[in-house]
Amino acid sequence: MPHPLASSVSRRALLRTGLPALAAAGSALAQRDYASGRPQRYPDPDIVVLDKRFAKYKIGNTPIQRLYTGCLWAEGPAWNGVGKYLVWSDIPNDVQLRWLEEDGHVSVFRRPAGNSNGNTFDWEGRQISFEHGNRRVVRYEYNGKVTVLADKYNGKPFNAPNDGAVAPDGAVWFTDPGYGSLLDYEGNKGELLLKEAVYRLDAKTGKLDLVTDEIYKPNGLCFSPDYQKLYVADTGASHYPEAPRNIKCWDIAGGKTLRNGRSFCSMELPGKGAGFADGIRCDVDGNVWASAGWVGEGYDGVHIFAPDGQRIGQILLPEICSNVCFGGSKRNRLFMTGSQSLYAVYVETRGAHLT
Repeated sequence: MPHPLASSVSRRALLRTGLPALAAAGSALAQRDYASGRPQRYPDPDIVVLDKRFAKYKIGNTPIQRLYTGCLWAEGPAWNGVGKYLVWSDIPNDVQLRWLEEDGHVSVFRRPAGNSNGNTFDWEGRQISFEHGNRRVVRYEYNGKVTVLADKYNGKPFNAPNDGAVAPDGAVWFTDPGYGSLLDYEGNKGELLLKEAVYRLDAKTGKLDLVTDEIYKPNGLCFSPDYQKLYVADTGASHYPEAPRNIKCWDIAGGKTLRNGRSFCSMELPGKGAGFADGIRCDVDGNVWASAGWVGEGYDGVHIFAPDGQRIGQILLPEICSNVCFGGSKRNRLFMTGSQSLYAVYVETRGAHLT
């Protein structure tokens, strides 16, 4: 017998939204056991619609899936469209892992990996990684060699490059908050000699520019779909009590400089508290998909923000989410690195950029 609430709702609406009101109500009651292999009842109650604008992105008959577990701190997912694989980092284990779309096979992709954190691909398909342990940004060439793109600014070594993205002109924009040098666990413990900052590296000329240090600890970053804005997650409250828990935004001038810095959104969720955004990505409609964590059940996972900065949806995970990226053949699958695991879910939108 059909659910009484479903009698007046079209199947198309169910597939698209999964009855968002029911999903939101059911999310608090979800008893999910990823390890058992049991199927998840649709609509997935852990894909939560907070604002009607998110309803069109939720698919009613798709589940959140755990693709792999066994990491110590999974980070830096990046999608390779040619190879049809996802690469990500397990920072403490000093390894990069690869998940193959064709059969879900996971294998060691690179070891050692310089305790790499973020990964991305440039417009020529070459992987770029941001290494905690070696305090540098590197590019892996087609012949297997490693090119060091940058390892210092003004003669001083970086703190520990964290995450980055590649602009259409080939420039690599990246953050340097220094987490990888605070402990031996994720790199090599050492002194931070530079103010935490965001940099732009011209990969063709090697010219390196500090584009902003008006942020406590810049972490994940991404461009708006038209590359006219830069979003950066601030996790500075981990070490600076006065730091806001937010994502900031700047306008990009001439493709090279930033202006008009402002807060884009707050990571405080009413009734739950304020955690941190870490890795972030934009979809083609300008929504920001932000990994979220350090609060607990009902908060940790992914928070989705509309272009006006309003939180419109959540994807709840049983672990802190460290980073996200869009991938798959149609770029409509959101990959999420949790504390120890890799997750994925299909959504009704596509990633705006390469990874």
